[in-house]
Amino acid sequence: MENQLNSMDINDILEHLPHRYPFLLVDKVIAFEAGKSLLALKNVTYNEPQFTGHFPQKPILPGVLVIEALAQATGILAYKSTGTKADDKSLYYLVGIDKARFKRPVNPGEQLMLKVEVIKKMRGVWKFTAEASVDEHLVASAELMCAERDA
Repeated sequence: MENQLNSMDINDILEHLPHRYPFLLVDKVIAFEAGKSLLALKNVTYNEPQFTGHFPQKPILPGVLVIEALAQATGILAYKSTGTKADDKSLYYLVGIDKARFKRPVNPGEQLMLKVEVIKKMRGVWKFTAEASVDEHLVASAELMCAERDA
């Protein structure tokens, strides 16, 4: 992420993703380079609704939500790369997950770093490498695909 590093606050994110509480899983975009990569973060807090039922005796962020946070990061990068925003006409949908691996649980109080990089784009379908980490330790990785579709 060298040239044209950009960041986004929550207001910018809300303009580019249709997700809202409790399903908006990206709190800040630290840096992105259109068409190439994006680095974002999700603050994991104990007051999130999934923790009341997902191992309440030892709450952990469900792995599917880690993947969803990475997928939302790919959507932001796709929108920023094409100069478009989520609207009533079209959305980017998660259309593929390959090679998903989980290395360790994510706990309340941690910051989840989300890194996505474009592998390729063909006919409106984007393919990304995606990694989530906490304190520079890899917690999950996958190859994700998203595609723009009519809303």
